Amino acid sequence: MLIFTCLCRKNIIFSQVLSYVIDKKIALLKIALKPILSAVIVTLILVGCSRKKDRFINRNFHAITAEYNTLFNGFSALEQGRNSLNASYRDNYWAILPIERMQIEEEVLLPGQSKNAEFTKAEEKAVKAIQKHSMNVEGKEKNPQMDEAYLLLGKSRYFDQRFIPALEAFNYILYKYPASDKINQAKVWSEKTNMRLDNNTLAITNLKLLLEQEELEGQDLADATSILAQAYINTKHLDSALIPMAVAAKSTKKDHEKGRYFFIKGQLYDALNKPDSANRAFDKVIDLNRKIPRKYLINAHLEKAKNFNYQSGDKLVFTEHLKALEEDRENRPFLDHIYHQKAQYYLTSGNDSLAQVYYNKSLRENSTDKILVATNYETLGDISFDTNLYKEAGAYYDSTMTNMVENSKPFRIIKRKRENLETVIYYEDIAVVNDSILNLVLLSKAERLQYFEDYTTTLKLQAEAEIEKQAIIDQKKGLAVNNAGNTNASSFAKSAKSSGKSSNFYFYNDQTVAYGKNEFLRIWGDRELAENWRWSSKSASSNVVALENGSGIDAAESELFDPEYYIAQIPSEPEVIATLQKDRNYAYYQLGLIYKEKFKEYNLSKNKFLALLKSNPEERLILPSKYNLYKIYELQGRSDAVSIAKNDIVTNYPDSRYAQILNNPNLAALRDENSPESVYEKVYALFQNQEFERVILESDSHISTFEGDAIVPKFELLKAFAIGRLNGFEAYENAINAVAVTYANTSEGLQAQDIINSSLETLRASAFVENDSFKHFKVIYEFENTPENGLEDFVKTIDESVKKVKYFKLSTSVDVYNKDTTFVVVHGLKSIEGSQGFMQLLNKEDRKKIKRPFFSISSKNYRTLQIHKNVDAYKAIQ
Repeated sequence: MLIFTCLCRKNIIFSQVLSYVIDKKIALLKIALKPILSAVIVTLILVGCSRKKDRFINRNFHAITAEYNTLFNGFSALEQGRNSLNASYRDNYWAILPIERMQIEEEVLLPGQSKNAEFTKAEEKAVKAIQKHSMNVEGKEKNPQMDEAYLLLGKSRYFDQRFIPALEAFNYILYKYPASDKINQAKVWSEKTNMRLDNNTLAITNLKLLLEQEELEGQDLADATSILAQAYINTKHLDSALIPMAVAAKSTKKDHEKGRYFFIKGQLYDALNKPDSANRAFDKVIDLNRKIPRKYLINAHLEKAKNFNYQSGDKLVFTEHLKALEEDRENRPFLDHIYHQKAQYYLTSGNDSLAQVYYNKSLRENSTDKILVATNYETLGDISFDTNLYKEAGAYYDSTMTNMVENSKPFRIIKRKRENLETVIYYEDIAVVNDSILNLVLLSKAERLQYFEDYTTTLKLQAEAEIEKQAIIDQKKGLAVNNAGNTNASSFAKSAKSSGKSSNFYFYNDQTVAYGKNEFLRIWGDRELAENWRWSSKSASSNVVALENGSGIDAAESELFDPEYYIAQIPSEPEVIATLQKDRNYAYYQLGLIYKEKFKEYNLSKNKFLALLKSNPEERLILPSKYNLYKIYELQGRSDAVSIAKNDIVTNYPDSRYAQILNNPNLAALRDENSPESVYEKVYALFQNQEFERVILESDSHISTFEGDAIVPKFELLKAFAIGRLNGFEAYENAINAVAVTYANTSEGLQAQDIINSSLETLRASAFVENDSFKHFKVIYEFENTPENGLEDFVKTIDESVKKVKYFKLSTSVDVYNKDTTFVVVHGLKSIEGSQGFMQLLNKEDRKKIKRPFFSISSKNYRTLQIHKNVDAYKAIQ
């Protein structure tokens, strides 16, 4: 037993020793193998990094590295860029929505610049993947991730709005990787890019071919059909866009895309005037409910509301539906559109007052949708216009234009409306103000006193109400200040209460302290803390006077409550009163014409003419007013009134052109040659014939003849042009300024003002420039305006001579310089040397006939010479 025990112990010791030795050898072996293993791994990596050898390890190394490192980061950057692009894009629901939410910028960027840093990063990652991991072996790409890299490259360029480089990337996939599983995506993106480059027809052809040849499914089908629909929309083939739009909405798995596609489908049906089909599409948007952004849901409700049938629809259900949308708290961001739709409903139903309420409520929501704001203002302007509130309408149209794209077609339409109202507003203001003053002039002294006593009493009541309102505001402010400033007193009061010592001390109650302070301020004002503080001189508001009830009003305004102050303002001078009457009467006449001719408001026009005739107008306004009344009665079908008006004119004004027209209606049909329009055309013909002196004389004569007629500003403007052509820049400036001031609210006055603003300064420069810098020159012959100047014979000779000149297209003209001088001008010379040697271009016989002196001048300097009439200054520098 003892021997056995010893043997066991020896075996145990031996096994432990053996185990130790083995562990030691293994450790030594690991130490020895570590550099070997490292070398092997490094060797494998180096072998795998090679892009020139088509081996399993090489292919997989570069594929995995590209996919899970470079391309992963690139697609992440691309997605972030798309999210920011979508977040910054604002949909315009007034037009058919685009398939893709991307705002195309017109800004041209320099090379290396980008609209979005994320897209730049994505492009850099794509380029890095291609440069570092492409395996082009024997002309074939061995890395299966390279098609993804080029797809990323194309998408990043596309969203950065560099469409031609993007198209190159997509086309490279089509050319180099025809067997790629991304080939259909590349085709769709290629056609999407073609569409952005306005190659819509090409995109339609290629997409239809793709859909015929390939069995696309899921998102690929949705992308292809949605882009096809967009191309049809771009080419105005809306009916062709319906089927692909429906397929896209059905195929996509993304709810937000599904909602957008159904919404666009509804808009397409609306554009095709199929409201029932449109409503079914909008119902599908509504059915998605919270799966889609709420803006699609609300706008689907609003689009359905626009399609409401006012003849057969249930108006009670409809109004309840709109009310439910309005009261839903989640719809608060969309109240501007909801209120607008309610206003549209009431306007269509004929309830203009409620419509105005809701248009104004929509405006008070401070909407960021400028089209909505402009539409609200324009509709309010139209309502005011229809109710003859032209001044209000003008203000609404002004606000409309501030929310529109300047110089767009809708902007120009509103601008024309506003300009038409300008004259009405101007003359209405004159009529109202002058009527008010003249009515006061007609009152007796006692009546004036009573009128202004009533007026000042109203003013006092308003002032007292305003003071009381301000006192309440000040009291509230004082309460807030005292609540903040009396924390120590409050703490003291609370500590007293907590100690069981209750107290009614005045200053422990914040409300009584605030009330006492405000009462002191109300009674005594803001007084400095000093002796004799009750004295009025100590008041910080020493300019306050007491009214009957003790309220305070600023002494500077006290005269506003004195009736005598207003009575003293009433004019008493006969000249002033006569001017007021004259201006008022002319305003009536102009308003009568405008309401009749521009706005077809015959009752308004009639009232103005009748009011004018009752106001003892100037003689020049009586007959035109009566004739206009005759025409109004005729338009209104009032035969009795027509007969009376006609007899009045024919009997009392038998020699007038109006009587001639009434006695012989055929003259009116053939157009009376003595009408203002005919006379103006004759004078204008004189202007075109450069008979500027006659234009000025004739214009003066006809301005007197047609005084009060709408044609007068036309004669004045034509006269200003003639003065400028005859007498030069300074005379023209004075004449055009006179037209702009005198006829400020007519189209001619506005034209004159536009000339002053945009053209006059460019004409002011009178200095000549070097002739050598130009390419168009003239030869000038001077003639004095005398009967025997030989001008006609010379013109005939020069015309025949220049026709014989070869290689130059020469022509001549006769230009008036001023009342004493006329120029014969030869046009078509190309250099100063050629114009100076003009005579050498003519043959010998013609040179003998033309012996008059001439001078050469560039077209630019000739224009300056004619504008400023400074021919002597030009000759002096030659």
